[in-house]
Amino acid sequence: MKANVHFFSQKKSIDKRVDLETLGQRGRQANEFSELGFPILPGLIIDTVVASKLEKEDVATALKPPMKQVQEIVGKVFGNSEEPLLLKIVISPNLTISNYPTLHNFGLVRNTVEGFNKNVGENFGAHEVAFLARGMLKIEERIAELEKREKDLSKIRERIIHANNTLETSKQGTKSEELIAAYEDLLPPGFFDDAWKQLEISLKRIARLLTLDEQDDEDTAILIQPMVYGNYGKNSCSGAFFTRNIVNGEKELQGEFFEERFDEIGASGNDINKIGAVHLKELKQIAATLEDHHKEIRQIRFTIEKNKLWLIEQRQVMVKSTQADLKLNLDLYNRSIVNDVFVINSIQPARLNEILHPIVDMASVKKLTGTDGGITGAPGAAIGRVYFSTEALLDAYKNAQLKGEDKRFILCMPSTFAEDVKAIELATGVLSCEGGYSAHASVVARQYGKVSLVKPEMKIRGKKASIASLTISEGDYITLNVPYYGEPKVWLGKASLIEPDPAESGLFEFIKIIKKNMKHFHVRANADNARDASLALSFGAEGIGLCRTEHMFFNEKRINVFREMILADKLESREKALSMLEVMLVDDFYKLLKIMAGKEVTIRFLDAPFHEFMPHNDAEFDGFMAYLGSGKKGSAAPSKADVKARIAALAEFNPMLGHRGCRIAVSYPEIYAMQARAVFTAAYKLQAEKVDIKPEIMIPIVMNAAELKLIIYGKKIEGKTYKGIIDIEEDIRKALKAKAIPYRVGSMIELPAAALVAGEIAKYSEFFSFGTNDLTQTTLGISRDDFNTFMPDYSLFDLVEGNPFSNLVTPVKELVAMATRRGRMTRPSLQVGLCGEHGANPDNVRFCMEAELDYVSCSPYSVPIACLAVAQAELEKAK
Repeated sequence: MKANVHFFSQKKSIDKRVDLETLGQRGRQANEFSELGFPILPGLIIDTVVASKLEKEDVATALKPPMKQVQEIVGKVFGNSEEPLLLKIVISPNLTISNYPTLHNFGLVRNTVEGFNKNVGENFGAHEVAFLARGMLKIEERIAELEKREKDLSKIRERIIHANNTLETSKQGTKSEELIAAYEDLLPPGFFDDAWKQLEISLKRIARLLTLDEQDDEDTAILIQPMVYGNYGKNSCSGAFFTRNIVNGEKELQGEFFEERFDEIGASGNDINKIGAVHLKELKQIAATLEDHHKEIRQIRFTIEKNKLWLIEQRQVMVKSTQADLKLNLDLYNRSIVNDVFVINSIQPARLNEILHPIVDMASVKKLTGTDGGITGAPGAAIGRVYFSTEALLDAYKNAQLKGEDKRFILCMPSTFAEDVKAIELATGVLSCEGGYSAHASVVARQYGKVSLVKPEMKIRGKKASIASLTISEGDYITLNVPYYGEPKVWLGKASLIEPDPAESGLFEFIKIIKKNMKHFHVRANADNARDASLALSFGAEGIGLCRTEHMFFNEKRINVFREMILADKLESREKALSMLEVMLVDDFYKLLKIMAGKEVTIRFLDAPFHEFMPHNDAEFDGFMAYLGSGKKGSAAPSKADVKARIAALAEFNPMLGHRGCRIAVSYPEIYAMQARAVFTAAYKLQAEKVDIKPEIMIPIVMNAAELKLIIYGKKIEGKTYKGIIDIEEDIRKALKAKAIPYRVGSMIELPAAALVAGEIAKYSEFFSFGTNDLTQTTLGISRDDFNTFMPDYSLFDLVEGNPFSNLVTPVKELVAMATRRGRMTRPSLQVGLCGEHGANPDNVRFCMEAELDYVSCSPYSVPIACLAVAQAELEKAK
């Protein structure tokens, strides 16, 4: 047996020739501490070869030589009556999960309890006797169960309950001797008579259990170590800490120590950084070594007994922030302990949401009333006063500005439309009840880095909303917590937020490492303004993959001009309004192209149907009428009735499949002509400034090649000339006497028909961009704004592959892959991308790479997530 008992200490680890699998999991952990040279409690391991065969062994003879070494290091003697050494026994299988009881305080027998109590107190001593007895009674209970000794079981369980009560109450005045008498009749004879006899009896009973337990299968070792106590007189304490701050990732110990206490139960602790200087230096060194060794944040438990530090255990930390993990990884990376591959693969892409958005300080919501559930539209946390319309929120915002009040607001509406974008931009979050991940509110919120939650059960009546037991009135503060993982929550009242700081979190440094490993695929951003473009660039975007020009028209200084253009009954009036808009768009495109110098900027021409731009309430209508009546010379403003009639004439039964996108360009070529002039005017202005620009014009909702050919090349028919984009560019270039700039014209592929005839479309299209939100709708025949009404039923019966507006489904993938192949058969140089929030999903990114697309494009706040997914996929492929 002696060959199967292995001693270890801070200075002596187990022989390298010993098979580590024979040490059990806890034994391996202890030996790992030993190999690192940490102040570990010395001990010994009875390996798996003999641990279940001890019943016939002379255990004491085999253990006394290594135990002598243990005693010399700890400075106590096992069985000594004055200052006894006590032991813990750990049943250590190789499995991670073990249901064996905790076994402490072996060596507490009749002649040692008094000496032990002198150092820890009578009450604590009695507590430890009860703990010892309960542990061994649980061993006896398991043996009796396996041996089917029903008569003994009830008595044993009765005493276990007694021990539990003693441990829970810790009654003053309880005597150790009384407890010994209470338990010894159900424990093996002589258990409390002698320390060595107690140890031998216990180990043999454990071996008996291992023999009976079919789960053991000779795969369990036994670890024996001394007990040390943080309440063992003066200069003693216990404590636990993390190797760094688990919230912000700062390299400072985080935890507490408890002076003259065995553990933290019922005690008030002190900041670990206020422990004595000598021990603090030692703990910091241990923390640094552990992080370098495990390459992760660890938690450490320790005890200081009579000013001597002992490490008790160290383990993985399950609850920690993404920022903490990232800062550790960057620390390791900057010291060349890990490489690019490790840093990139150590963070799952979706976890970056936590760094990009605020999170709720959970300590601040303990007294708030809340309700769970809902659909995550855009992750993060938001606080603000609730308003139930865009107008009300904008008015409240202006008043708050004037009075210097809190400018945080939540927009709460059944659903949002294009004219609500200005409120979403100012709000901290959006709470809606219609749609889901791909609803307008969710898409716009993600674009602007706002929070969006969809609560289908919410009812809005006037200026009140009800969600379960919560009633929210206009002006009330609410807190939204919308995690990427886990269940969203709404609280009534103000919580505290932990705001993100990309620079402080290490995100920018992380992005640099990611970008080094993106060689064959890139990520662009959906951005319509200078702010979003700059933000996207800082987050790693390689250009703009989708500039939604309709968003530019919703600016409050432009919307009424655009409405006037739409409702104009004469070409002359329409072109007059367009000329005013053209000046504004030139400035917009100039800024976007300049910010993205050297990178492609894909500008999608007007896509939204006209009805989206019309006033949707009385206040907006009155504002539009006031605009129409102002500054009119020589002509009367149209009447309300006339304007309402014109608006009504624009109504369509199914506008999303109606007069929109390139169909508007066919009917009103002057609109796309104005946008083309604005793009090329801005581009040639930047060329004159020697700025490298790469404009791309994208035509939406194309269903066949003829549409695209008309818009690009134009057409002459009897009595009418349709001027194409190529002609418009040439006119501007000649007028400026400039050298031709490189530009591309391409099409969005968002209809199954377009995917099927992609080879024909590629004759005229220099790039494809898959608009997968519309492609999913038109492929499946499902409205993204309405599918949540029946999708839970489909999910119940597994009729769909998850949320089709988050995860690309098989039919859509097949169309994307097929259209890409067919397009490149016609035009081998065809550049292909995917725009929309599908592009931020790591699974979709992998598909796009496999289908040989060139890029995905997503909202600025999703760019780092998509970049990380790309880098991980490229590293995996290279491996």
